[in-house]
Amino acid sequence: MRKFGKWLGRILLLALIAGAVVFFIVLPPYVEDTSNTVIEHDPWPVSDQAAALHETLIVGDWHADPLLWSRDLSKRGTRGQVDVPRLIEGNVAVQVFTAVTKSPAGQNYDSNTSDAFDNITLLAVSQRWPLRSWTSLRERAIYQAEKLHEVEARSDGQLKIIRDRADLDAVLAARAEGKAITGGILGIEGAHPLEGDIANLDPIFDAGHRVFGLQHFFDNELGGSLHGIGDKGLTDFGREVVAELASRPVVIDLAHSSPQVAREVLEMTDIPLIVSHSGLHGHCPVKRNYPDDLMRQIAATGGVIGMGYWADVVCDIPTPANVALMIVAAIEAVGEDHVSLGSDYDGSVETAFDTSELAALTQALMDAGLTEAQIRKVMGENMIRVLRERLG
Repeated sequence: MRKFGKWLGRILLLALIAGAVVFFIVLPPYVEDTSNTVIEHDPWPVSDQAAALHETLIVGDWHADPLLWSRDLSKRGTRGQVDVPRLIEGNVAVQVFTAVTKSPAGQNYDSNTSDAFDNITLLAVSQRWPLRSWTSLRERAIYQAEKLHEVEARSDGQLKIIRDRADLDAVLAARAEGKAITGGILGIEGAHPLEGDIANLDPIFDAGHRVFGLQHFFDNELGGSLHGIGDKGLTDFGREVVAELASRPVVIDLAHSSPQVAREVLEMTDIPLIVSHSGLHGHCPVKRNYPDDLMRQIAATGGVIGMGYWADVVCDIPTPANVALMIVAAIEAVGEDHVSLGSDYDGSVETAFDTSELAALTQALMDAGLTEAQIRKVMGENMIRVLRERLG
């Protein structure tokens, strides 16, 4: 009996070790690899003319989520869609890196409850994030900011974190001199890391976050989500936070907010607002894309709409040509000064090109009939205008 007990103990120990290996080592890269895929494709055609134009563009992207994952972004990855070397290859001048801090199990575009099991907790534990981040959404936002600062330190000068307009201008000046550098801007996807306390805004701001989404896939302390229960507006706390954000050198992002939240933010602010990653409802009539009239109201603030690169907002395979068609429709709907890029790279979406292949989008915009001036605006100049106004 004692021998049986010893063998049973050994078997249980081996099972525990095997389970730990799977959970901590095998599972995280597997989840990322299957969540952030790029459709297999032959090289997208890029003419000499398009390649030459692309090299002269200021390219900016309002939204990507690689900080959620476990790979080293200072190195060119074999999975995912964005990292510093691929940003350099794609001639990206400015990339917003967004901290995802909570995601409900069963996540969908139609209806999610705020008390659903949180997938990010499981991911944080399996990727061995600091213990402080396992139970605190604020600490998850701060930790992801720390991760980007570590990438900056390892990037050999190819990544500079932008906190204000002076940093932005320094990055653009360095690029104008021929330096291979990308500016990284930190943001939060939903303001639930405030944990219902506006005092938490200071440590999150001090960590470097400058783009503030109000909601993600669930209603939170600030108000309703586009994917929550009903079309709820801002709470009193939400109004307090919006007023404070409007007074600070940050950008307010309405992506994932309910239409009612968006309307109320429009009523109470007088600043450029953005929708960081989306599509155009008139082109792709799904709930994920705000109605065109609401998009026009947001554009009228001097803000911009970031066009995404995934099928759910394009209503088609998100090839460069199909993304370009959506961009053309957006220009017709809200004007050429109010359309930007918002890839949602590494945000658990499948794309047809990664950030190193952005010259193919320039080619597609040329093929779609946009002028050089329009291409320059969409690819980055509109984004830079908003950042200069808000980060001053």
